[in-house]
Amino acid sequence: MKKTPLALIVIVILLCAPIVLFGQKSESKTEIIPQKGYQPLKAVDSERLKTLLDAAVRDTLSTFPAGTFKDGEVAATLIDLSDPNSVTRADYNGETRLYPASVVKLFYLAALARQLEDGKITMSPELARGRRDMIVDSSNEATQYILDVLTGTSSGAELPAKQFEAWQYKRNRVNRYFAAMGYTNINVNQKTFCEDAYGIEQQSRNYKGENRNMLTTNATARLLAEIVLGRIAGPDGTATMLGLLKRDPFAATGDQEDQAHGFTGRMLIDRKMTDAKIWSKAGWTSKARHDAAYIETADGLKFVLVVFTEGHANEKGVIPAVAGRVIDGLRETKK
Repeated sequence: MKKTPLALIVIVILLCAPIVLFGQKSESKTEIIPQKGYQPLKAVDSERLKTLLDAAVRDTLSTFPAGTFKDGEVAATLIDLSDPNSVTRADYNGETRLYPASVVKLFYLAALARQLEDGKITMSPELARGRRDMIVDSSNEATQYILDVLTGTSSGAELPAKQFEAWQYKRNRVNRYFAAMGYTNINVNQKTFCEDAYGIEQQSRNYKGENRNMLTTNATARLLAEIVLGRIAGPDGTATMLGLLKRDPFAATGDQEDQAHGFTGRMLIDRKMTDAKIWSKAGWTSKARHDAAYIETADGLKFVLVVFTEGHANEKGVIPAVAGRVIDGLRETKK
């Protein structure tokens, strides 16, 4: 009997081995698990903040002609973190589901931090580049790569029903992570695109956009607050996330519409608040204009403010105007 060369045996073994995405371990070990000892943020509804936030939004909208903004086209959530032991909150249409645009990248950043911390994903120079570009430059291509790594899925042709069901289960991994922490009324399982989705990505959206990403300002504000308070990851992971979210509205730029200068940061610029600090993730499309921001001021204010606007992407003054009125209200109630 003729012997099979050892080299041929090795080649056959390698070809038959399970394929694992670079940077990711076997499928059975890749579920995203909340940080050990995780405790959901307990923020108490505050009538004071509710009155303040409602006035900030309504006074801002009143500067536009009557009927410009319809019900549900503006949502906002405010969380006061000045006292970490007594966190208070309020919202305006805070449970209204809206397409989040690039704000969803904040959720993918948090999920990636958990997987890295648990050793279920291994950091590499390319992964670090993708993470940075997803948050700092808001790159859609980088986001597509990060979601592939997080879920073990990839774009391509449409699949038959049975295969698509297995693919979609993996793609829902980030959703399962946030559901495990008690997040509700959201959908975070789609890539972001500069143009449109095709093939299995369109199949995943159910073709008519029925399964698009959807967020509320309540869920978004909660996540940003939990990142700030170190509830999502340990000290190193928290520091990395905050480093990527840090914005400098007073830095020289050739793009006055970027995340630092064109959204909540615009308020700090207009008021010359050079001693304030801001961490944020903005999102914008031809229809949506959103921002999720955490602000610290020199006089002790520490708060998360998330504002979503739908159908008014060109109304660039709404978000900074609401933020300015919120700061005024917080300062007034401190007296």
